[in-house]
Amino acid sequence: MLVATLAGSLSLVALLGGIALSIHGVQARPPGKWETRIFSWAKHSFLVRSKHLTNPLPATPENTADGQQNFSHYCFVCHGLDGQNTGVPFADAMSPSVPSLASVEVQTYTDGQLHWVIKNGLWPSGMPASRGILTDDEIWSIVRYVRNLPRAGSLGEPQAYTGEDRGAGLEPVLSPTQNPAKQKKRR
Repeated sequence: MLVATLAGSLSLVALLGGIALSIHGVQARPPGKWETRIFSWAKHSFLVRSKHLTNPLPATPENTADGQQNFSHYCFVCHGLDGQNTGVPFADAMSPSVPSLASVEVQTYTDGQLHWVIKNGLWPSGMPASRGILTDDEIWSIVRYVRNLPRAGSLGEPQAYTGEDRGAGLEPVLSPTQNPAKQKKRR
């Protein structure tokens, strides 16, 4: 008798819940001001690690250019070629939205924290981990590029979103891990 009553009660609750959902629906909404502040504080304070790591690559134009090249192979799909979401059609539609890497929010991370985010990804955002895809030198060079981003829009939209075939006839570019001459130069 008790089991039948309990099963009936649960069925009624499920039915009423289903009716309420069908009438009101389920909506995703962007986080509010306080949710954003609290999560930003948590990321900077304890979720994103390696705060005290320093970039072993010197701040040279060559390392920044290498970082731009590595960024243009791995990061441009979400952040645009300039790191500021230029031409990325879904950047604002994601929740949370894809941040501009030139923003105060991103630029206040230390180099070690940026390295950690690129390597490990960032939950619960859509930032994927690059561990096993990019080498540490490639990640550090991307950090150099993030610290020296060009003016927003100055590099145009990514080819992936324009439909243009700008790569026809160009020589393939080797990553530092594939090009022994570049590895020697970097050391």
